[in-house]
Amino acid sequence: MRGCRIMAIMWPSQGQNAGSIPAARTRNIMTKYKRVLLKLSGEQFAGGQSFGISSDFINELAKDIKAIADLGVQVAVVVGGGNFMRGADISKNGVERATGDYMGMLATVLNGMALVDTLEAGGQPARLQTRLRVDSVAEPYIRRRAIRHMEKGRIVIIAGGTGNPYVTTDTAAVTAALELDCQAVLKATKVDGIYDKDPAKHKGAKKYTSLSHAEALQNPHIAVMDNAAISLAMDHKLPVIVFKLSKENLKKVIQGKPVGSKVSN
Repeated sequence: MRGCRIMAIMWPSQGQNAGSIPAARTRNIMTKYKRVLLKLSGEQFAGGQSFGISSDFINELAKDIKAIADLGVQVAVVVGGGNFMRGADISKNGVERATGDYMGMLATVLNGMALVDTLEAGGQPARLQTRLRVDSVAEPYIRRRAIRHMEKGRIVIIAGGTGNPYVTTDTAAVTAALELDCQAVLKATKVDGIYDKDPAKHKGAKKYTSLSHAEALQNPHIAVMDNAAISLAMDHKLPVIVFKLSKENLKKVIQGKPVGSKVSN
């Protein structure tokens, strides 16, 4: 895929003639992607805690997202809700599975609300859309509206999974990426890529820099996403990049630098 050259403009400070664009300093920055979908798990929002939202984590996350938006990249974000609720877990304790999944979808709205407010507090316009109707706090998910928001430079946070039980937020991420014509799904994790075994348990685990969707599906030790999500990405030739969410890594992925592992056809 050809790189997209973005012209980043350093606007004049107060006291200068803001209308004098030629006087502004500029620099050319190469980005590999123009529109991406970032997938975040709920556990990441907890920032190492067992429950809730870490203010330190979400503030750093907002800065990282704003940094790539400042390059001209259009960003949609799908958030999980595991830091509050997992439908599969609570369904083991008497709650129906479908009800538990809807509770998990509501948990993603909490994370989305926090991220939108943190982004906007840092000067980055953002909108929260959800596939569950929660009109007092979020817009309903509408594809054309989401695309228009991104074209205007707003980050679009998508909560509520797919709006259906028995479907993971990984599948929701791939679905949204396809709907919004994103060039890749960027899955942020706690490890620096995909390994043939769990690197926390096996010292000799081999890291993949790249692999096919089929390889990810066939190896039972590789848990990039659930099989439904990977299969959907494979069917539509959508790349999935798995990387460790740490300072500057998100920007490096956008610039096409060798970070994490890439799953593609």
